[in-house]
Amino acid sequence: MAKALSMDLRERLVSAVENGLSRRSAAKRFGVAPSTAIKWVDQVKRTGSVQPRRQGGDKRSHHLEVHADEILALVKKDKDLTLAQLVEYIEQTHSLRVAQSTVWRLLDRHNMTLKKNSARRRTGTT
Repeated sequence: MAKALSMDLRERLVSAVENGLSRRSAAKRFGVAPSTAIKWVDQVKRTGSVQPRRQGGDKRSHHLEVHADEILALVKKDKDLTLAQLVEYIEQTHSLRVAQSTVWRLLDRHNMTLKKNSARRRTGTT
């Protein structure tokens, strides 16, 4: 992921706009996309700062957390469930579409990962 642009650049661009330059002109002057200049100036109006937001991280698996107890109970009950089966169950019972990776992150957060041994059989949860 790309690194956030410097605070100095952000502050100089916003200052130029506040001193009468249009957002698009300021963007061209400082070598950033016009949409970037528009977003930075809007951010200053909303929050009073051009501080970049945190990058990366999980943004979606918290939607699944409300069903965590139910999902964890299912996995404890049937250790042979696959992620695909869990995704299908969640979609059928809760009308919630999630990716297998989202379910995996939920299980990982609760220290319930499924491991396989060398004979390709499940050894249970860890």
